[in-house]
Amino acid sequence: MASQSSKKFYLFLIALLAFSLAFLFPVSAGAAVPVTGMVSAVPPAPRIMDQSAASASADLLTLKDFIEAVQTGESSRVVGVYVSHVMALRVVQQPAGNPGYVSATEGVATQFSLAARYDVIGLLAHNFAAGSAFFRIQSGDIITLVYGDGQTADYQVSEIHAYQALSPNSPSSAFKDLDSGQTLSAQDVFNQVYTHGPHLTLQTCIQKGEVDSWGRLFIIAQPVSSAGG
Repeated sequence: MASQSSKKFYLFLIALLAFSLAFLFPVSAGAAVPVTGMVSAVPPAPRIMDQSAASASADLLTLKDFIEAVQTGESSRVVGVYVSHVMALRVVQQPAGNPGYVSATEGVATQFSLAARYDVIGLLAHNFAAGSAFFRIQSGDIITLVYGDGQTADYQVSEIHAYQALSPNSPSSAFKDLDSGQTLSAQDVFNQVYTHGPHLTLQTCIQKGEVDSWGRLFIIAQPVSSAGG
């Protein structure tokens, strides 16, 4: 009887652990699409109402100067992202185990750790900070990534997608494609923009009215074969 009771007790512990994990991670890791607008954990910041406004730093820095400014010596780490006359942003990493983290610092983008599992470089930025410059990027533009050792890699913008987030402040929100009107799950959107082979994806939120996280903007760029630095 004692043995049977022990088995039931261990089964209960396993079930409790499974329930706890499901509560902590309500969707699969791949389905999480970070929120890149205002969230409660971020202190109020000056709102950028004109989302076409660009960071002036890109007009003041040449690519050479920018590379010198952000170099760290780490050859495997992306430390900067540059688009001529549009933006020159330093890139930081997410804290371990926190794939929803996005830096709120002006002039800084955050590399999305979950995207790296699919050989995709995902860069996140809040629309009230560095992400405001994403709205000036156009199809065909060249985006240059800078690595810590000064090497560069060029990507050309091939697709731009915009979605309404049906639950604006949720990383597991369903989305409405603003072009097709189709409703997609978070997993569907994640698969569309963060899988399908090596590429670069920039993500920020779309503000509508007073809702900072009303939608999501994704800019997808493919590697340029002659990239290198």
